[in-house]
Amino acid sequence: MYARIYQCVAQIPKGRVSSYGRISKLAGGCSARQVGYAMSALPEGSEVPWQRVVNSKGGISPRSDGESHQLQRWLLEDEGVEFGPDGNIDMGRFGWPEETPAPRAAKGLFDA
Repeated sequence: MYARIYQCVAQIPKGRVSSYGRISKLAGGCSARQVGYAMSALPEGSEVPWQRVVNSKGGISPRSDGESHQLQRWLLEDEGVEFGPDGNIDMGRFGWPEETPAPRAAKGLFDA
């Protein structure tokens, strides 16, 4: 399962982010929490871009070590990701993959 998660995370382009929940859906068969566990299980020096996975609000989830969330923000800012005044990332602007809105029916198209 972790290998599937890592494959999905590896596809997130530089300057973009995805949520734990979105990665869990892309990988299939796991929860957002399991994606978090997979990110924390990455060995030091891994090339998987762990910093590109954030919570559903576009925020960096605090960690018990107290410092890696600061590193994550720095790495994302270095890639061009911007944080709002609330400390969150605009997922509409920086989220990956982009959500495509459902097509709207033309007004009157289905009117009898």
